[in-house]
Amino acid sequence: MIDGKWVEARSGRQIETVNPATGRSLCSIAQGDATDVDLAVAAARRAFEGEWSRWTPHQRRKLILKVHDVIIDHFDELALIETLDMGAPLSRTQGLKEWTSQVLQFFATQCDAATTSTAPNSLPGQFLTLKHLAPVGVVGGIIPWNGPLIGLWWIFGPALATGCTAVLKPAEDASLSVLRVAELMVEAGVPDGVINVVTGYGADAGQALAEHKDVDRIAFTGSTGTAQSIIRASVGNFKRLQLELGGKSPDIVFADADLDKAVPGAAMGVYTNSGQVCVAGTRILVQRSIHDEFVERMKEFTKTIRVGDGLDPNTQLGPLISERQLERVMHYINLGGGEGARLASGGTRLGGELAAGFFVEPTVFAGATNDMTIAREEIFGPVASVIPFDDIDDALQIANDTPFGLAGGVWTRNLSTAHKVSQGIKAGTIWVNCYGVLDPAVGFGGTKMSGYGWKGAREHVEGYLYPKAVYINLD
Repeated sequence: MIDGKWVEARSGRQIETVNPATGRSLCSIAQGDATDVDLAVAAARRAFEGEWSRWTPHQRRKLILKVHDVIIDHFDELALIETLDMGAPLSRTQGLKEWTSQVLQFFATQCDAATTSTAPNSLPGQFLTLKHLAPVGVVGGIIPWNGPLIGLWWIFGPALATGCTAVLKPAEDASLSVLRVAELMVEAGVPDGVINVVTGYGADAGQALAEHKDVDRIAFTGSTGTAQSIIRASVGNFKRLQLELGGKSPDIVFADADLDKAVPGAAMGVYTNSGQVCVAGTRILVQRSIHDEFVERMKEFTKTIRVGDGLDPNTQLGPLISERQLERVMHYINLGGGEGARLASGGTRLGGELAAGFFVEPTVFAGATNDMTIAREEIFGPVASVIPFDDIDDALQIANDTPFGLAGGVWTRNLSTAHKVSQGIKAGTIWVNCYGVLDPAVGFGGTKMSGYGWKGAREHVEGYLYPKAVYINLD
């Protein structure tokens, strides 16, 4: 979708899209490359410097609310596309309707972020000093396959709110919902060139977008390794970057926790979206005195989770995104047993009527240690490593012994413990007696090798703006 129109990739090449629940082809999409990215960026630049630059905050607010209404009216269709394309159960994708409504309405409230204010000065003579926040220009967005119907709004939302324009490169494994949303946004009245979508592989379209010298900002969600390539690519014109990367988040369960809540809460902190979530609490740290009880309870809980085709309304966990991802997850499961962790539950690829898809049982490793590969590296699958600890100091030492710093959790009835541990975990988002909840008005982000920049809240919107000072001599 370039300049408000559907166009073929200039190369004529296409990418086959596969339903991960069945292994069967859904359709083909354009395999864009640097040539297509050039066209999209040029369209975005024309739009940014054209009529779109004269839209008032009120006009942009009305547009976002119109987009909101059109998207919500078509949300059942979008949820179905997302389920077919990336495998998440309909119960999950349809459940995103209220969140999508909330996030669009939030960005509608941010259309006045590009402000002008007076600033006091201590200059000799009479000077009026002003400070402007102005849109940065063309924003390139690169999002992963684990939730495109969520990820696209972190790009398009702030672009519409601030007056920027955007070129979005979705993951080649899951582009269909993004393409349909772009079509609906154009139908809702988004001017030509304000939002553009180029599908293709990261090494071609993604790299070209990251390197493009007419792109002013890159917002990326994905792996740490790819982010390092994007950082290197950004030096050509010193692009601003916002990076949300991987995690190996600790979810800490103390002996005084309410296990009736902590067991399912911590389990779904790992298994939601089949473990394909950046903030997944895959290192479950459990106080040693309750380790065995917790593992047994979690083992029983995993038996109640229904794994299957996302089109089945009873399905709770769908497939992994691809055969490649399935092989990666099974590799880590085999490593876990080889390194000495005890496989308490799961650990196998599902067969029978699900054999054609990419399904893995929810898996629990007990008695793991923090130096094991399954506790060090991001698996991005439904695999939990339960690690025993002794006290608060021990828990924090283990929790922070990781290069990542995206998220963490605490389960306890003790307010003092909750405060000490939530402050002690070195991560961008901490949950206490819950896991994974998110309000776009509050937002989230990471530290260390989990990236930098904030998604959601005013900080996110201001990342699409740059400050400008004006000095006016009144004498």
